[in-house]
Amino acid sequence: MKVYQSHEIKNISLLGSSGSGKTTLAEAMLYEGGIIKRRGSVDAHNTVCDYFPVEQEYGYSVFPTVFHVEWNGKKLNFVDCPGSDDFVGGAYTALNVTDTALLLINTQYGVEVGTQNMFRITEKLGKPTIFVTNQLDGEKADFDNVVEQLKENYGSKVVQIQYPIVCGPQFNAVVDVLKMKMYQWKPEGGAPDILEIPDSEKDKAEDLHQKLVEAAAENDETLMEKFFEQGTLSEDEMREGIHKGLLTRSMFPVFCVCAGRDMGVRRLMEFLGNVCAFVSEMPHVVTTDGEDISPDVKGPTSLYVFKTTIEPHIGEVTYFKVMSGKIHEGVDLLNANRGSKERMAQIFCVAGQIRTKIEELVAGDIGVAVKLKDTRTGNTLNDKGCDYRFDFIKYPEPKYRRAIKPVNEADAEKLSELLTRMHEEDPTWVIEHSKELKQIIVSGQGEFHLKTLKWRLEHNDKMYIEFLEPRIPYRETITKAARSDFRHKKQSGGAGQFGEVHMIIEPYFEGAPVPEVYRFNGQEFKISVRDTQVVDLDWGGKLVFINSIVGGSIDARFMPAIMKGLMDRMEQGPLTGSYARDVRVIVYDGKMHPVDSNEISFRLAGRNAFSQAFKEAGPKILEPIYDVEVLVPGEKMGDVMSDLQGRRAVIMGMQSEKGFEKLIAKVPLKEMSNYSTALSSLTGGRASFSMKFAAYELVPGDVQDKLLKEYEKLQLQEQD
Repeated sequence: MKVYQSHEIKNISLLGSSGSGKTTLAEAMLYEGGIIKRRGSVDAHNTVCDYFPVEQEYGYSVFPTVFHVEWNGKKLNFVDCPGSDDFVGGAYTALNVTDTALLLINTQYGVEVGTQNMFRITEKLGKPTIFVTNQLDGEKADFDNVVEQLKENYGSKVVQIQYPIVCGPQFNAVVDVLKMKMYQWKPEGGAPDILEIPDSEKDKAEDLHQKLVEAAAENDETLMEKFFEQGTLSEDEMREGIHKGLLTRSMFPVFCVCAGRDMGVRRLMEFLGNVCAFVSEMPHVVTTDGEDISPDVKGPTSLYVFKTTIEPHIGEVTYFKVMSGKIHEGVDLLNANRGSKERMAQIFCVAGQIRTKIEELVAGDIGVAVKLKDTRTGNTLNDKGCDYRFDFIKYPEPKYRRAIKPVNEADAEKLSELLTRMHEEDPTWVIEHSKELKQIIVSGQGEFHLKTLKWRLEHNDKMYIEFLEPRIPYRETITKAARSDFRHKKQSGGAGQFGEVHMIIEPYFEGAPVPEVYRFNGQEFKISVRDTQVVDLDWGGKLVFINSIVGGSIDARFMPAIMKGLMDRMEQGPLTGSYARDVRVIVYDGKMHPVDSNEISFRLAGRNAFSQAFKEAGPKILEPIYDVEVLVPGEKMGDVMSDLQGRRAVIMGMQSEKGFEKLIAKVPLKEMSNYSTALSSLTGGRASFSMKFAAYELVPGDVQDKLLKEYEKLQLQEQD
């Protein structure tokens, strides 16, 4: 295979809702590019891109799949992304290593929530975007309606390059208003007949051609001047204008294909080769040290690993993008993240599971290595003397969480290893070994996302697991000041144990002053601050510890032990065993014994004094609250709002967004357990949501009572 240079390489993502036909389009491109001799189909489970067993089981993409096509002297690298919102991580991966997005739309269904979500990611990452209308031969295909929806959502930037003569089962021709020709296909598709535009279509074609000329001219002052002088532009000038419009996202061209019948695919690839951005034209990637790195073939060799998979009969397969320099087979590189050396024994170009050996890849290209010993997703591999490190892919927050455990408890360690590996394959599977909850928590983008993980564990690794309702990471705090004292005394022959601690505890908030006098039961307690320690707790909030001992009633050397006793109880609050937070503790008095006092005595005295005071200080349970945004079709707004309110949500706002309604709410995490499934059921899968941790807030009284009873019942069960 030819070694392509940076100015001959284009990297493109295939995006779209489930069912928009991305994998089918990929199959047609591979066929037209000569990579495969026969087109497979999703229904027959024999496509190049959906080759994992789980994808064949479910009938649609689960992982982003890399493939390439050589076309008109250029190399087009593609990443076919899953369409389901549950696997949106694939789109984030793909768009961060490619430069242009093809956003497919099923013309039978128009602009869907998935279309909106994918477009929003392209917008966030500033990627040039081309709309490709597919399934034009479908019974319900309505191209004009799709264009109308696109313009309603994205305005005048949406510009037609093509339109179909007719939609539906009779579809076999499009008018190309850039070429000003009609492309017509025989029933088997493939190479079209290129004909003059029929008289019946000339007026419409001329009108759209003029709009395309104007849109192209707007992106360049020189072209604009030519347009004013001549009233038109040449085909090459129009391409130049479209190219610049794509780069600045001031133009979103619309193309027509029928991927299932291989119609329009060749023309689309020709357009991509002529007009899409080269790697050198896009904004440069920045290292973790803030250094701007251009895809310079003469620069130091540096690779970024954006994906790893485990494949049957091969083992680990590592996908990388050459960020700088060039890579040869047989070279030794240093892993900047792990400090280990890797030998690139062989490098390949890929098309799904088809690997083509190649001797060299240059800056901007995408390749694969197999059986690297110590390289993971997100790692950077460098040549000697180069210290680049990249970390530019930021994935969305998880939306669905479950506790996971093996059916056979003896498999716990093996399960942990498998989950770590699966996170490397799909970073949106987030694994947390929670010491607090005493559970392994697996989080993902939806119920089906986690079901896929379960399927793979059980079918590929024979690891049988079960999902459980995850515990909620509640917090405990206090609402008023309280005082207590505790004496720990133990005598059993020889040296004994003695420690007595008197303390005041109160709620803490940033900037809270320390009163000089506290009053409890008519008694005054004067405070003289000798020392203050502020502990930022790992689980959020603070513990503020004030030493107010006067007269040496407790020696300063025992203060750290008292602090340890406090932390023991902060890690296991008295109400539900949850972490405590935002408490100020003032140790103002106590007693010690010249022989029997020691660290353990004061640790136990401090722990018990704190426990007593906490129970008297108006203890309350806090629960995690999440900011939730729901994008929903207008007609389903009422149902979705009612459901949220039933989940104790506080609606913060509503706004219209490009054909959909956006609901913004604050919702307790406890109530979001099955929200992904419920929302899909309520809206027929036409809504999506995102959630992000906001704050901890007090639970309502009835909820606290219920939680206390549940904890009490659990304690009794553990005692039995």
